[in-house]
Amino acid sequence: MALTLNIPDTTKPRVVIIGGGFGGVSIAKELVTRKDFQIVLLDRQNYHTFQPLLYQVSTSSLEPESIAYPLRKIVKKGKNTFFRMAEVSHVDTSKKEVATNIGSINYDYLVIATGARTNFFGNKTIERNAMRMKSVPQALKLRSLMLENLEQAVITPDPELRKELLNFVIVGAGPTGVELAGGLAELKANVLPRDYPDMDFSEMEIHVIESANRILPPMSPAASKNAEKFLRKLGVHLHLNTFVTNYENHLVETNTDLKLRTATFVWSAGVTGAPIEGINGEALIERANRYKVNEFNQVEGFKEVFAIGDIALMQTDGYERGHPMVAQPAIQQGKHLAKNLLALHNGKPLQVFKYFDKGSMATIGRNKAVVDINKLRFGGFFAWFIWMFIHLIFLVGFRNKVVTLFNWVYNYINFDKASRLIITPFKAKEDTNVV
Repeated sequence: MALTLNIPDTTKPRVVIIGGGFGGVSIAKELVTRKDFQIVLLDRQNYHTFQPLLYQVSTSSLEPESIAYPLRKIVKKGKNTFFRMAEVSHVDTSKKEVATNIGSINYDYLVIATGARTNFFGNKTIERNAMRMKSVPQALKLRSLMLENLEQAVITPDPELRKELLNFVIVGAGPTGVELAGGLAELKANVLPRDYPDMDFSEMEIHVIESANRILPPMSPAASKNAEKFLRKLGVHLHLNTFVTNYENHLVETNTDLKLRTATFVWSAGVTGAPIEGINGEALIERANRYKVNEFNQVEGFKEVFAIGDIALMQTDGYERGHPMVAQPAIQQGKHLAKNLLALHNGKPLQVFKYFDKGSMATIGRNKAVVDINKLRFGGFFAWFIWMFIHLIFLVGFRNKVVTLFNWVYNYINFDKASRLIITPFKAKEDTNVV
């Protein structure tokens, strides 16, 4: 008898994976060809998103197809693996059952890899009015909004309105904010003056607001210093030690005297976990919205429930607040958990997860990037080359690697961005549900 999700019954242990991000894809790829389990992957989208390159979709460097990969192409490699496009609403741990919008399914082992969503720190006004960039639809909406504002700016006779339309404000100077600012600065310098020869782009301003005393706070002071130098050289205005308190009616207010009027306000100031209803209590660390897990990625209080990636908070030496909410911990935990599930199935002891920090990096634009690898610090062209190489390696799918590389080469040679298209007009009401 088939379950509601039309998954066949099986005598093998069933592993249900919630989330097709870096963690979910990592463990699915490891288990997909194994005959020990039945694997069921659930996600509200039918594709995996390579989030580090979302800003390039927003700034017209890449089309979304370049950074998205069908989840069915991952699970089709196994005979006992299944994908369902479903939104999980609740988990009943007593029944070992996952409820979704298309039905329910039982599990023997549950892997939660729901990732993170944008953190607005309780400010509902900003949450309602700001643009965000955690998914492909959001990146496309941001691209449409920016291009529509440019189209309106070129025809408006009102200088104040034109200034609002040509003002771009980004909150948060982590890698996402810095890379988006650099991408916009390159558009301003190399592309937009040719697209809009009748507009004065000296009026276009890019502002980055950061609450810390330096940009790229998670990286080394050397990387921050280099990135700041690159951004200022590109004409980006940096406002450090500054908190945004409100954004409404195109007005940005801060804890200082700084006030800015802008029609494009992007929030990239932080992320928070995306927990699932039904697994809470002591397991959920509310301040971070992450599940507390042990060194085997088991959610506290549950032997058969695991969490990996951004949603997992594993406290170990050097990571008392959990591992950084970036791709590498999710990828490494996914691969490690796959081995532990096999060990658990075969009655062998579980192995402790140990995170290998491969470094951090951010690109600011053409020939400009910063890279921290252990005690090594790189900046400039060599760092930019490393950044491109690493991102190409971790892109999922050979076609995506080729298309992305072709676009980068084209952009580099021609000083052009190939995707300046308003395919879907911007809609003000943003979908805030990110899994």
